[in-house]
Amino acid sequence: MANIASAKKRARQAEERRLRNKSRRSEMRTSMKKVLKAVKTGDHDQAQQAYRGAVRVLDRSANRGIIHKNKAARHKSRLNAKVRSLAG
Repeated sequence: MANIASAKKRARQAEERRLRNKSRRSEMRTSMKKVLKAVKTGDHDQAQQAYRGAVRVLDRSANRGIIHKNKAARHKSRLNAKVRSLAG
């Protein structure tokens, strides 16, 4: 454990951020799973709606530094391809 006051503070801050990031990462994964579940059931409208929500969550995660922007783009692209496969 840290002995210096500033190091103790940084440890507290790091723990708070870790928990916050964990929650946001979980929210992101859940939103992606909703899209995949809707695609699996074959419900295009529900998949489209879930995809829109997932895009918002992915973009927010990328902006906050939870994930890299390219990773967000990759997930959005792959999810969109699956949703579009239902339409045609």
